[in-house]
Amino acid sequence: MSKFDRLIHAFSGLLAFSGLLDAQNTAGVGGLNGNIARAVASTPAGVAPPGGPRRLAGVRVCIVELSKCATSDELGNFRLSEIRSGVYSLAVQVKGEPPLRQPGIEIRAGLDARVEVLLSLPEVSRQEIVVSESILVAPEEVKGSSFLVQPREILKSAGAIQDVSRYVQTLPGVAIGSDDLRNDLIVRGGSPLENLFVIDNIDIPNINNFANFGTSGGPVSTLDANLIRDVNFLTGAFPAPYSNRLSSVLQVAQREGDRKGFSGRADLAFAGAGVIVEGPVAKGKGSWIVSARRSFLDAFTDDIGLGGVPVNYNLNAKFVYDASPRDRLWFVNITGYDYINIRPRANEPDDTLTIRAGGWRSASGFNWQRLFGSRGVGLLGLAHSEAAVRETQSDRLLNQQTSFTDRTREGESTLKYDLSVYVPLFNKVQAGGSMKLFRVRLNATQPFGFDSQFSPTAGILPFNIRNDFNVIQPGGYIQTTQNLGKRISLTWGGRYDNYRYLSATRWSPRAGLSYRITDNVSWRAAWGTYHQQPVFFLSGAFPQNRQLLPIRSDHFLTGLTWIVNSNTRVTLEGYFKRYKDYPVSPLFPQFSLANAGDSFEQNELLLPYVSFGRGRVRGLELFVEKKFARKWYGQANWSWSRTRHAGFDGILRPGSFDYPLVGNGVIGYALNRKWDFSVRGAYLTGRPITPFNTALSAAQRRAVFDLARYNSVRAPDYFRLDFRVDRTFTFREKPVVLFVGLQNATNRQNFAFPSWSRTNNRQTIETQLGLFPIVGLNWKF
Repeated sequence: MSKFDRLIHAFSGLLAFSGLLDAQNTAGVGGLNGNIARAVASTPAGVAPPGGPRRLAGVRVCIVELSKCATSDELGNFRLSEIRSGVYSLAVQVKGEPPLRQPGIEIRAGLDARVEVLLSLPEVSRQEIVVSESILVAPEEVKGSSFLVQPREILKSAGAIQDVSRYVQTLPGVAIGSDDLRNDLIVRGGSPLENLFVIDNIDIPNINNFANFGTSGGPVSTLDANLIRDVNFLTGAFPAPYSNRLSSVLQVAQREGDRKGFSGRADLAFAGAGVIVEGPVAKGKGSWIVSARRSFLDAFTDDIGLGGVPVNYNLNAKFVYDASPRDRLWFVNITGYDYINIRPRANEPDDTLTIRAGGWRSASGFNWQRLFGSRGVGLLGLAHSEAAVRETQSDRLLNQQTSFTDRTREGESTLKYDLSVYVPLFNKVQAGGSMKLFRVRLNATQPFGFDSQFSPTAGILPFNIRNDFNVIQPGGYIQTTQNLGKRISLTWGGRYDNYRYLSATRWSPRAGLSYRITDNVSWRAAWGTYHQQPVFFLSGAFPQNRQLLPIRSDHFLTGLTWIVNSNTRVTLEGYFKRYKDYPVSPLFPQFSLANAGDSFEQNELLLPYVSFGRGRVRGLELFVEKKFARKWYGQANWSWSRTRHAGFDGILRPGSFDYPLVGNGVIGYALNRKWDFSVRGAYLTGRPITPFNTALSAAQRRAVFDLARYNSVRAPDYFRLDFRVDRTFTFREKPVVLFVGLQNATNRQNFAFPSWSRTNNRQTIETQLGLFPIVGLNWKF
């Protein structure tokens, strides 16, 4: 292997770290940009002399298989955009000289790379080019907060237990919720309800098992981490293509199947036991891959400490076919089914509920990507997602009468088209439109009301909700990115959304500016307006909720990025978010829906609401990241923030997701080909809680809040330390990976929430997950 071969191989392997991420990746393409230079006399190719190499204009750089080319400008810079993901050959040709070609260049959707290409002198007998390792650069559209997560980080990091959401909880501005058994994403003080999930161009309301309609988290992800190729996470001022969410976007690209031959693997881990099979289609023109998993705890016990044991099944599938050099088709399906039966435990006299809960959710999508030569790319998508829950609660205190039922079902069908083209004057223009059709079947009963902790009166708000409706929601966006000189890039645009169910139309402008101070240091600032419709489960529950408005959030951020080397970067960013029109409850004037969304309790959220809520969040984040290279990877971040929300009474108080200080650290080390180690640490200052009114609680033998002190007390600080060790063996010439780990290795009794014991008639403190061992096995066959 030549020096060029080795450097190109390193370049391809590190391409995933090459850029933050495409601003929206709606077209499913990537890019390559860089600089062409020539070594000076008497200097061997690949070694920069003190005076520096001479930059070359007019050099032609091509992706051979696509006949897509660019020519370097007077500074030697070039850019190749709208490249379909795949492995290609790179050709570099100086006028009057033979072209130099190298295969094995990998382009990945949503990623951008910047490389330095150094040519040897013309008189050298054997012409070579040296391509530097790729370095982190933000693609031209990105001006907001963004992070790239690689599969290795999800699969091998301590504490992640191969769940993409749990790894994302370690990133800047993201906090762990009040329950270690859930993977809710609390982003910059926002409710978990404010997060959008996009899987292979399909919008999915919730990617977790045991999910309900009042949150976006759950205990276990329906996504198989072994199928994940790239994860793009946007935490602020995200661009115009994304709609109907206020805080963040988690975008996942699943990998293709093997185009060369049939293969498979089996695994056993926290999420269950599963198998993956994959293979080629039409002699390598496409591929297929299928993952099937089932939980296995019920094979060993009928109670994991909850009064029952959860059971879940998951299926992931992807089919890809290249119909022509310009046309790619793919189909994706993600399905999950789950159930649990919980009985009162004999040794827990406060257990009074018998719960039978289950549900299923499925999302399927078909996409057609068309390349328009050097002009651009279009992506047509047709998707459908469906979810249903079935829950029945009966209470021993009511002689086992049914106290709550939920048989709600929601479906969402989407037709959308995204176009990305280059035009004179405006440079890159992105535009798209969508039409969504929602089918909602609300069916919930609460015949005896419920004992709300907010109310001094027990058994409030009995209801029998029956509401079936269909509604459409059209939307569209346009966005352009322009270079204002050599160092300044401007992205601006907006989106239009018509929320038919609420009889409301909203325009959401967005803009961002970046300035390259040096080749490795850049400054950026971004602003945007975002709107979100309250979930149908709540907006359709009571007639007055039909009068709600789309919730609004305005994002402002600015920050600096320092690219230390090809795999290390440091960022410092400040942000401000302003909320208005948040649903609040006139029944409980202190409560805002902004303070909910991280719980399995759905009946507590079924209230009449009005759009009087407001809030604000401000913060500062420091982030240091090293992607995997030379045996190790890691990241550390420290965040300071303040979150305030007002209920119907208009008084700004600390929000329930106000964590003033959050610190995270993850380190992974590959000792050799057989051993991998990882450690993770997390620290959060205590979140706000509301103390109980002791006199009322004791008189009624149940929890009643002291609303005069709503969110006025801080819970104890949270700290957790996790470890993981992987050992790779070989069985029949195939790798077998055995891993063991410890969650909360110090067995710290982290605070969860206060409760009131009916038996002892006093307050008790519930704690989160204690010391918890993890064991897993992965075998590729």
